[in-house]
Amino acid sequence: MTRRVYDSVQPPDMSFDDEENKETPIKSIPQTKCIWDLCIQATERAELNMNRNMDSKGPFLKACLMFPGVLQENSNKSVESTMFVVGAKSAAKTSIILRFLDRDETPKPTTALEYTFGRRSKNNNMLKDVAHVWELGGGIALSNLIEVPITKQCVKNLSVVICVDLSKPQTIWTTLESLLNTIKLRVKKVIAELKRDCPSDANQLVAECLARYGSDHPDKDNLDIIPVPITIIGTKYDEFQNFDPEKKKIISKTLRYVAHHHGAHLCYFSSKMEALVMKTRGLLGHLVFKTQLSKTVMTDHSKPIYVLAGMDAISQIGSPPAIVGSSHRWTNGNSCSYLRFLKKLKQCCLTIPPRILSTTRVSLTQSELKR
Repeated sequence: MTRRVYDSVQPPDMSFDDEENKETPIKSIPQTKCIWDLCIQATERAELNMNRNMDSKGPFLKACLMFPGVLQENSNKSVESTMFVVGAKSAAKTSIILRFLDRDETPKPTTALEYTFGRRSKNNNMLKDVAHVWELGGGIALSNLIEVPITKQCVKNLSVVICVDLSKPQTIWTTLESLLNTIKLRVKKVIAELKRDCPSDANQLVAECLARYGSDHPDKDNLDIIPVPITIIGTKYDEFQNFDPEKKKIISKTLRYVAHHHGAHLCYFSSKMEALVMKTRGLLGHLVFKTQLSKTVMTDHSKPIYVLAGMDAISQIGSPPAIVGSSHRWTNGNSCSYLRFLKKLKQCCLTIPPRILSTTRVSLTQSELKR
């Protein structure tokens, strides 16, 4: 077989030699362009299309089209995020952090505000994403320290975890009401500061939280969504699962509504139940490392609750159990009315035994509901 050398712009002849070892004549083929010429043509076409539509695309897209390496460069950078864990005293906050970071350590009481971190390798194993983890001890007594980890510099990659002790129902409402209000005020102040310096970042942060509910969610106009990812974790489920079924239902419906009203995720946790540990680790990993997230919803009060933000609705939660048979009835679809009922009936919902609850008539006047 005769060895042939072809010109870089001439397509090779794939025919074989004849018996006399002579080359088969090549038909006349129009001259073609090399790969670099084709690339230049494609780039020129892309720039032409870009210039035609640039007015509606914005400066960021213009930069990405003109410099395609920008997106790839950003995806290859390590990402730093902040997770702030708060909650009631002895509510397994440290246990959740240790299990999330996969550390085999004995939990110790948290003194005031403590810091640790975790790292996760990216696909190329050269860079690592970093999660800064803050834990606030002392329950709600030290809530003024919330200002330390929630700052303008980290709010764009911030997530807050609120732990409530399911084995102590009498502490649930006080913990949630105090911490949610404090966090809401702090986040609002920080976003206002961010909006003065970088309005686009502040608007994007708010838009991302609202996007979890979508434009067609039936409750979207009646919610009070906190514009950072919030996760409410009900801890010590191993003890809670042995509660009276009616009391579990009341507590679970109350937690579902509070989480739904503030745009928060809700899940149950127990360090003694590996399935719940893995479920919680997956949710926290998604918040700080943007890993894949299980979207399987569980709203059965006889099982561990798991509901993501935007995947619940007041119509699915149902009316507050404590007011069934009362002289004042809650109107479906009115989120504010639901919240006022829960505030007024928090003792009924979370402390009165089911046998008393079922025979107790609760009467709230319109003036009381507006408080």
